[in-house]
Amino acid sequence: MKIDSEIILQHIQGAKKGNQISFNFLLDHFWGSVYYFQLKKTENDNDAEDITIQTFSKAFEKIDTFNEDFQFNTWLIAISKNVYIDFLRKKNTSISLKTIKEKEEEAFYVIDDSPSPEDIIITEQNLAKLLRDIKQLKPKYQEVINLRYFQELSYKEIAQQINEPVNNVKVKLLRAKKLLAEIINGS
Repeated sequence: MKIDSEIILQHIQGAKKGNQISFNFLLDHFWGSVYYFQLKKTENDNDAEDITIQTFSKAFEKIDTFNEDFQFNTWLIAISKNVYIDFLRKKNTSISLKTIKEKEEEAFYVIDDSPSPEDIIITEQNLAKLLRDIKQLKPKYQEVINLRYFQELSYKEIAQQINEPVNNVKVKLLRAKKLLAEIINGS
């Protein structure tokens, strides 16, 4: 189903105002195009997924700078290309880059003021079935779900625990919730 560009623009504007539902919509709608673009480049599912997560993390952090006269997908692909170049540099030099503490503090905050449809579905499931469904996720998604919902850690605490930037944690959690909701609805 083709989504009207006006709806996309409304969600971009909503995301600029910090609307969680708009962030979810943009992630869901554009995930595939960025992911498959990277899958062709990397030929590796995990690398493509990691680069896609970083792409959305950077895009959501800088969404205020997006010029609405241009296509959002083109902007995401441009960010994705840069993330891929950084990935290659990191891979070639084998240097692990750490996020500077001040930059982490400046990371944008996604307002989580209302439960998303995925949150509602997740909380309505009984625990035993939910745990079985969570086991179907990739380990990196199982980990963020566990840390957020079972250990009740903040985004910052999760970022410290898994040694990743806060924005990556937010995007991984959004993706994990979407995948888990699909598993639950498919059962």
